[in-house]
Amino acid sequence: MPVVAAVGTTHPFASTGLLVELTALRELGVRPVAVIAGVSAQDAAHVYAREAVAVATIERQFAALASAGIAACSVGALLDAPSVGAVAAGVARLGVPAVCDPVIAASGGDRIADDATIAALRAVLFPACALITPNLDEAGVLIGARLRTLADVHAALPALLALGPRAVLVTGGHLAGDPCDVFADGTRVVERRAPRVPGTLRGTGSLLATAIAARLAHGDDVDAAIDAARDFVRARIAGALAFAGMRVAY
Repeated sequence: MPVVAAVGTTHPFASTGLLVELTALRELGVRPVAVIAGVSAQDAAHVYAREAVAVATIERQFAALASAGIAACSVGALLDAPSVGAVAAGVARLGVPAVCDPVIAASGGDRIADDATIAALRAVLFPACALITPNLDEAGVLIGARLRTLADVHAALPALLALGPRAVLVTGGHLAGDPCDVFADGTRVVERRAPRVPGTLRGTGSLLATAIAARLAHGDDVDAAIDAARDFVRARIAGALAFAGMRVAY
């Protein structure tokens, strides 16, 4: 069974972030391992507290996993610049495909990542990643632009790729009408469209990046991994459960 490392921040309700990713990885047929890089206190509406794990502790978690045979990793919310640097170094040492969901704000709107953290994502983490999966708002913050239309997304792709990842998938759930995710790797651009699934789901970004990493660990190429992950997330949206003022995957 392939092993996938989930790296990121805990959410008390396990509705998004590291804890839901561990559940999803088991469903996706891989063995999960984890590096806890941050802890948060939040609910459906607000982030009340957040704290990054010490750099030395992040480093030692990666070191402890040296014998795990990790085949891919997913990276979610990170809470300060030093922890971003520690995660980037750990991911680079693993030498396996890394998929990053660059979380900047919680679903309720409160910021998760400050300006220094965003700068560190751009400077040190993205160059270690096979794929980043920002939504429209995240992509806009990363390049200092306002993205609202599909044309805006296409125009932003060169700047996103210039941040260093081997590929980018801008998720289009916030576009008007049916969503369209746009993939680019510097040689081609691929639009992936699908009818909108009714309803909402907390943690779609976490689930998508994690599912892509799982499929890469199973040996899929990036196109097959993205297609399978999109199907997985759409199924989770359709089957979402009501819990604590949220619609959640599990």
